[in-house]
Amino acid sequence: MAMSINAVAVIGTGFIGTIHVEGIRRTGNYVKGALSGSHKSTALAAETLKLDTAYKSVEEICGDADISVVHVTSPNALHVEQVEKLIAAGKHVVCEKPLALTEAEGAHLLALAEKAAVVHAVCFNTRFYPMVHEAKSRIKKGEIGEVRYINAQYHQDWLMLDTDWNWRLDPNQAGQIRAVADIGSHLLDQIGFVTGEEIESVFAELHTLVKIRNRPLSEVKTFTSSGNVLREKVEMFSDDAAGIFLRFKNGARATVSISQISGGSKNSLKWEISGAKGTLAFDAQSPEALWFGNRGTANSVLLKDPSLLSPEAAAIAFYPGGHVEGFGETFRGLFETIYNRIENRSLPVKYPTFEDGVRSLKITDAIAVSSQKSMWISLNT
Repeated sequence: MAMSINAVAVIGTGFIGTIHVEGIRRTGNYVKGALSGSHKSTALAAETLKLDTAYKSVEEICGDADISVVHVTSPNALHVEQVEKLIAAGKHVVCEKPLALTEAEGAHLLALAEKAAVVHAVCFNTRFYPMVHEAKSRIKKGEIGEVRYINAQYHQDWLMLDTDWNWRLDPNQAGQIRAVADIGSHLLDQIGFVTGEEIESVFAELHTLVKIRNRPLSEVKTFTSSGNVLREKVEMFSDDAAGIFLRFKNGARATVSISQISGGSKNSLKWEISGAKGTLAFDAQSPEALWFGNRGTANSVLLKDPSLLSPEAAAIAFYPGGHVEGFGETFRGLFETIYNRIENRSLPVKYPTFEDGVRSLKITDAIAVSSQKSMWISLNT
């Protein structure tokens, strides 16, 4: 738990913004207020989430002396301008991914945050499944040997139909890269976190498979059906799915599949990491289990139990074995780690920072260029 109570503001009150509010409260910190896209939606969120303040602008948050930390969960295209203002006001910032729309923009925010000496974090929350931390610990100890090959996917189905719509489909709000930036960034970050290996180059093909969508003329929330509403046809250019090959600096290879149009896959983030001695596998839809694949002995499954985990994994496991922890607890684990360091700056950084956000953008930019040019793109330039 954080050592003292911070007053926090949250920008964005949709699906993820609401989860941020819940996660912050679970750390023992105080969410004073929120800012949404309109006065009406801000007032509704303040009432629904039992917040004391419905902010009218980012500037009002910046001028609130009570607020020490701000969580940014607004549409991607707003991140740079909002985070710039928050850093200038001396606020610690937790920003949803992607940090910005390009690597250059992300590097700009990183430089500002470092100069201002504020705590800065990017919400790669999926690192904070206890069994993901456990996998990292096992690989670091050499239990599967040198990493050789990775097979991974992040599949969802919430944008499968041509009537499905969300602000992430609007390039003016989300940028030109969609599925890869939205969910692929989580998977690629998690692979790098678990293996400790750096990507050397990428070869990718981005797919726009639902070419025309029927956009509702009224606002639709994430993961909800827009139902029988007035619509207009919109031509699509951003990626519904992607196939990506990765080369790592240690010589390892990876095959990665990203999709937001795969029926039945609600939130299927999973990977299989094969080393010289064996294999580890994880599926976020069964987050309590870590699978061990062996050549000469029986395969095995380790179920989450703090008494059986490494210290790093046990530190973010909140319940005893047999008491299931899932998506919501990843935010709690991430936020507690961040807030503990806000209270004690001598603690090591054990959460994804703006530097990780810039690295993610560098990979995403390379994936976009690779798809455009149909060639391998090096990350070393």
